[in-house]
Amino acid sequence: MGSNLALELEAAGHSVAVLDNFSSGGFKNLEGFRGYVRAGDIRDYAAFAGFAGRFDAVFHEAAITDTTVMDQRLMMEVNVEGFRNALAFARERGAKRVVYASSAGVYGNGKCPMEETSVPAPENVYSFSKAVMDNVAREFAAANPKMTLAGLRYFNVYGPREGYKGKFASMIYQLYLQMKSGKRPRVFHPGEQSRDFIYIKDVAAANLAALKVKKSCVINAGTGRPETFNRVISCLNRALKTGLEPEYFKNPYSFYQNKTQAATALAKKTSGFAARWSLDEGIADYAKFLEGGR
Repeated sequence: MGSNLALELEAAGHSVAVLDNFSSGGFKNLEGFRGYVRAGDIRDYAAFAGFAGRFDAVFHEAAITDTTVMDQRLMMEVNVEGFRNALAFARERGAKRVVYASSAGVYGNGKCPMEETSVPAPENVYSFSKAVMDNVAREFAAANPKMTLAGLRYFNVYGPREGYKGKFASMIYQLYLQMKSGKRPRVFHPGEQSRDFIYIKDVAAANLAALKVKKSCVINAGTGRPETFNRVISCLNRALKTGLEPEYFKNPYSFYQNKTQAATALAKKTSGFAARWSLDEGIADYAKFLEGGR
């Protein structure tokens, strides 16, 4: 997300500076970026010291996103304490706007569509860390009324520059790799489970739209249109000009969430954001990117 957003902001004419630890990401994601880049760990406030001058806005996308990480302290240090550092930096440098990555994971196995007013019910420490970040943001906004904070609860994001995540990249990327190699795409039986898949270009647009919110808030970044795993495979077959049938296998997880769907009214009301890319269009565009060897 960070690289896509940095390149999008630069293309729009903004002066952009990036802080990256260069241990969990890939430098190729910033290929062509002309702004200032600094290596550092957000857990260390000194990492921010190399940035000069004032900032109009700060976008915070850094996090451990691997939900299989069981080291709770590490997860909380990176995701929560790192966020506190980013907020302190924004305040110190005069930024009036902070947009940060929350997660639909805070909803757990909640009912659909998932409303921002729902009581958080995280199923793992990653989702818990994001719920705590929302609490930190709310308290910080109350203590700093001249600043506006917007948290975006990302749903199932997919798109260019996620390959560095390996097996933790999106389901769509994993299925693409299987089908590209001629293998049948493997999904849980019966493939009618659904997710609110949102294309990375829409997520970048949601971040830019969040700069327009008038009051601090947490809003969903989703399409509001859940799509089944079977439909994802159909879209990939169309994009790749293949005809591979799904290979179903038993879901080993008793706590598995069979559906996610974002409520979208609040995001549209507060920021004007509404997703533009359909699943067909997003997968077709993504396949072109991947087919280009990127």
